Amino acid sequence: MFLGPSMNDVYLGLGSNIGKREKNIETALDHLQAHDDIALVQISKHYETMAVSQYKQPNFINSAARISTLLTPLELLDVTEAIETSMGRASKGLGDPRSIDIDILFYNQDIISTDRLTIPHSFAHERLFVLNPLSDIAPDFIHPILNRSIAELKTDLDGY
Repeated sequence: MFLGPSMNDVYLGLGSNIGKREKNIETALDHLQAHDDIALVQISKHYETMAVSQYKQPNFINSAARISTLLTPLELLDVTEAIETSMGRASKGLGDPRSIDIDILFYNQDIISTDRLTIPHSFAHERLFVLNPLSDIAPDFIHPILNRSIAELKTDLDGY
């Protein structure tokens, strides 16, 4: 019996610091759910965080989402970048204010390093604005390189 292609378990980080920030995140999630090969499984609470930038800019609203998808990592990246562009994201410059930012944090337990895509996300384990929402929905998820749970990584940064 053929079961068809298997679904991939993916965690995304979402952030916005321009315009109606919560609405921007909801709109991005709507776009993701509208895709035939993506199902939204779980979404974290929203967290307000200061921007990590050398420039003064508005605070971010950050959240994390767990999705199930048939897409490959690069196909998913194409989808997330298209959503960012359609929602007015002009540049991928580091530290730029953004209406929406969608990062692929984890894709199954895969480790990928190409010019376009690094999974797990290079900085996920160093940023509370990623770990706080992620720990809402995946505290027991094990980082495939660091071999530690999201909850442990969050504790390391928080200091308790």
